[in-house]
Amino acid sequence: MDARTETGETEGVHGGSDGPGVPDDVERLWMPHRMAYIKGENKPISGAVGECPFCRVPKLDDADGLIVARGTLVYAVLNLYPYSPGHLMICPYRHVADYTDLDARETVELATFTQRGMRALRAASNPHGFNLGMNQGAVAGAGIAAHLHQHIVPRWGGDANFMAVIGRTRVLPQLLADTREVVAESWAKVEAESADDPESDAEGPDDRGTGPVS
Repeated sequence: MDARTETGETEGVHGGSDGPGVPDDVERLWMPHRMAYIKGENKPISGAVGECPFCRVPKLDDADGLIVARGTLVYAVLNLYPYSPGHLMICPYRHVADYTDLDARETVELATFTQRGMRALRAASNPHGFNLGMNQGAVAGAGIAAHLHQHIVPRWGGDANFMAVIGRTRVLPQLLADTREVVAESWAKVEAESADDPESDAEGPDDRGTGPVS
């Protein structure tokens, strides 16, 4: 006898005799955060400061806000809708939209945090490469165009497959809260090393590998 019921439906697909959610031989990847993204959750309508999630996040504690590190003028936070595990964003506290709106000190700290983010991710998960960038304006793909944010997306060989190309879905093997703890711990180690050696925040010719930071 095959696995079909008297109605012709396969056991497990429509619940079967054991109800929904019972394991069967079909693997399912549940991605509920994608629906929140599709519905525009946390996306401000007017771009006003009071509606801006990047202005609201620093007021939360680190765990609730998914904040990895706080600086004087900028902070590092996990992307709530990541492209890959460890997808970070570096944001100025100040509500500015354009890269040219940053003052000199903000520009320097944003660059420094970008370097530290890369080092922390290398130590935490050994990515093979990174995508770094800012989408300036809604027409350029910025989801929240009113508040500048730089993306640090770790990449691994073969990390883009049919799920992203056809299903428009990313498969993340780790919960965001767990990722935040791992990256924050790595960031703290990198920051301590930077304090001991101020020159370490400048990328040198021997600091471009893909292995963990020693």
